[in-house]
Amino acid sequence: MNEWPGSDDRDRYGRGSGAEPEGARAMPHVRRGGPDGPGGPGGPGGPYPGPGQQPGEPPLPPHLSPRRRPSVPPQGQGPDPYGNSYDGGHGDGYNTGQVYGGGRGGGQGGGQGGGRAPRPAPNWGRRIKWTVLTLVAVLLVTSVATYFWADGKLRREVDLSTVIDRPEEGDGTNYLIVGSDSREGMSDEDKKKLHTGSAEGKRTDSMMILHDGGNGPTLISLPRDSDVEIPSFVGSKSGKKYAAKGRHTKLNAAYAEDGPELLVRTVEHNTGLRIDHYVEIGFAGFANIVDAIGGVEMDIPKAFKDKKSGADFQAGKQTLNGEQALAFVRTRYAFAGSDLDRTKNQQKFLAALASQTATPGTIINPFKLYPTMSAGLDTVIVDKDMGLFDLGSMFFAMKGVTGGDGKSMNMPIAGSVGGNLRWDKAKVAQLVGQLKNDEPVTVSGNE
Repeated sequence: MNEWPGSDDRDRYGRGSGAEPEGARAMPHVRRGGPDGPGGPGGPGGPYPGPGQQPGEPPLPPHLSPRRRPSVPPQGQGPDPYGNSYDGGHGDGYNTGQVYGGGRGGGQGGGQGGGRAPRPAPNWGRRIKWTVLTLVAVLLVTSVATYFWADGKLRREVDLSTVIDRPEEGDGTNYLIVGSDSREGMSDEDKKKLHTGSAEGKRTDSMMILHDGGNGPTLISLPRDSDVEIPSFVGSKSGKKYAAKGRHTKLNAAYAEDGPELLVRTVEHNTGLRIDHYVEIGFAGFANIVDAIGGVEMDIPKAFKDKKSGADFQAGKQTLNGEQALAFVRTRYAFAGSDLDRTKNQQKFLAALASQTATPGTIINPFKLYPTMSAGLDTVIVDKDMGLFDLGSMFFAMKGVTGGDGKSMNMPIAGSVGGNLRWDKAKVAQLVGQLKNDEPVTVSGNE
């Protein structure tokens, strides 16, 4: 029996001619493509209708098979009479991307068409959290590295443990701050520029006691011409004990005789106040610090000149560079009075220097902080027990002197003897008692 519609048995064996060409005929027992493939019972061209195909209808082209039908018809076009999406009349399926199994747009939507899923929205909260954590970690590492770098640069050369017969400790912290005329590290050109001269060794140009306590800081200048007694002491280098001889001399002579240790011993003996820390800075370091922070603004009430120090200032507000600052604090011969006028200028300038150094603009700016610290730490000499935090506390205490939280004064003077300034013993005893007990200072010095 002939299974091809409209043909007889002769057509099956190639005899005669039928409605279809010879090459288009298929043997009934040959099934290509499986049961649902072309020629199979359920495939196109088979005796049974395929999915979505009605009996008697011609077979559907493969690209219009329901299995390839897009899940969403193209916009503005519905399914054809066979239930298949129409692709614009070309019949090739390229407009919808169905040949490649993608949905409309070739990957948009990521639905049943098999395209990529849409990129998720960025998690800003997570990004901000990790950014903050990274910045904190970098800041912490930088701070720790800076601390160890700066702490390692401190020149801890003064051994206060060799000072004998020391007064009892009191409340608060007492710093002995010394400005020396050390020319260490200065070239001949620097000495000429800064008007320092070429004297060998070093002497003290300024000495101050800074007390930092609960009632605010107190800055007390010790005139270098102060008349003091040199007590018994142990030589800083020889280790030999020298007995007291009742010898009176200028305060700065103690430093010239045996350095910082004897100076501390002499100050403690003549005041009865224990010195907790020692800080010394030379000419070069002083000028370099001023230049590193971009100068120090000062309000000079009266114009003055001094050939020896190189000072030449007009009255009014002005910013002093390192050279000018050094001339300002060293000037003494331009004033009619004694060394007291110079100590007032030194107090005023050092407080302004500390105030303009200990600011957020310097501390958080690495382009100012590191040059300033490097300039100061290279030349600052401290005692062996002093740390970086102690030095920082001293600078902030100095800042408090000009910030209205503290007081600055000269050591009370009662007169002079042999050209040296003699302290007022009663006022000094009262002042020291108030400092030891960390009480508000009511004693006034010579203004």
